[in-house]
Amino acid sequence: MESNDERGTMTRDSAEGARPYHHGDLRAALVQEAMHLLAAEGLAGFSVAKLARALGVSSASPYRHFPDRESLLAAVAARIADELTERLRAAADRAGADPAARLAAAIGAYTRYVIEHRVGLDIVFLDGLQQAKYVDLHEHTRRLTDLQLDLAVDACAGAAYDDVFDLVDQVLALAHGYAALHNFGAYAQERRSAEEIERKAVAAARRLIDGQRSAG
Repeated sequence: MESNDERGTMTRDSAEGARPYHHGDLRAALVQEAMHLLAAEGLAGFSVAKLARALGVSSASPYRHFPDRESLLAAVAARIADELTERLRAAADRAGADPAARLAAAIGAYTRYVIEHRVGLDIVFLDGLQQAKYVDLHEHTRRLTDLQLDLAVDACAGAAYDDVFDLVDQVLALAHGYAALHNFGAYAQERRSAEEIERKAVAAARRLIDGQRSAG
């Protein structure tokens, strides 16, 4: 039977500025709020206790759905991987038929996602989450990785697999780097928008892709 906290009853914590939990799916609410907390405080500032306070539930309530902090982070990572897969695929499809443009657009979409959510592959591939027991995370990660590799293979037709894999590493590092610089405030004086940084990432990715194609 659900406790009053899990049914959404306001607690003292929620009355003091928390985002109270009002609906029936606490598990989904925990994952959603965990993304907000990671964006605001980073991994170092993330805790299950803070998450419970933010939702206005007891400190024990999250453990009815996740046995420990790592299991909760694995669910968050699966959510991020799923959202990234859909975001990257949609961006590639909007870019049209040119394989290089499709990969570059997907990379730009990754940059934009990290700017907006302040999380990305740093959480998906977090050390400790690669255990076999996190089946859902592994499935979502596989779909995301397959999409990235498929786009890169198409963009660099005929290239050796190692070269394709290296290209994926390079463009993702570039994409995450641009997002991190934006989120750290490196572009604040220039008043660069998220859209402008996304375009920079697309252009830089395209140069890397074209360089790989020329080398091949």
